[in-house]
Amino acid sequence: MENITPSQSKNGKKSLAEKSIQIDMTPMVDLGFLLITFFILATNFLRPNVMDLGLPANGHIENEIKDKNQVTFILGENNEVYYHQSNANDLQSEGLLKTYFEHLNISKIIAEAKKNAPDPEIFTVIIKPTDESNYKNFVDILDDIAITHTERYGLADLKTWEEKVYEQQIR
Repeated sequence: MENITPSQSKNGKKSLAEKSIQIDMTPMVDLGFLLITFFILATNFLRPNVMDLGLPANGHIENEIKDKNQVTFILGENNEVYYHQSNANDLQSEGLLKTYFEHLNISKIIAEAKKNAPDPEIFTVIIKPTDESNYKNFVDILDDIAITHTERYGLADLKTWEEKVYEQQIR
């Protein structure tokens, strides 16, 4: 009888249970790092959409803007926008016009007022949001100002005479 060692079978070959399998993972790791590098370099990173908002310097500067050289937008609720071109306390409810945020509607109003302004270089848009207005409308009106290339604009609170006319208008 022949001596069979535990690692060999009768025909002299190693049995399947005793064969050791070794897999070299180095190429797989290299491929993984190459794929990660490719996707990082090929991905478009999301850039935040930021609007440049120029704020005035510290201190209070009082500038008088002529009636026809400005347009004032009062942002109301439900996408309502009221606008006028009056600086005086004699604003009546028929002088406060109403519109809505629709495609290029505000842009047309700004462009028309700017075209009819006595001095278009110092034409100013004044935005006056109310407590009922929403932030989206504020951003939309800033977009419309950017579309019309109006460089002078400001944010202000409602004056008492505007508030009275606005309250009459929404009733």
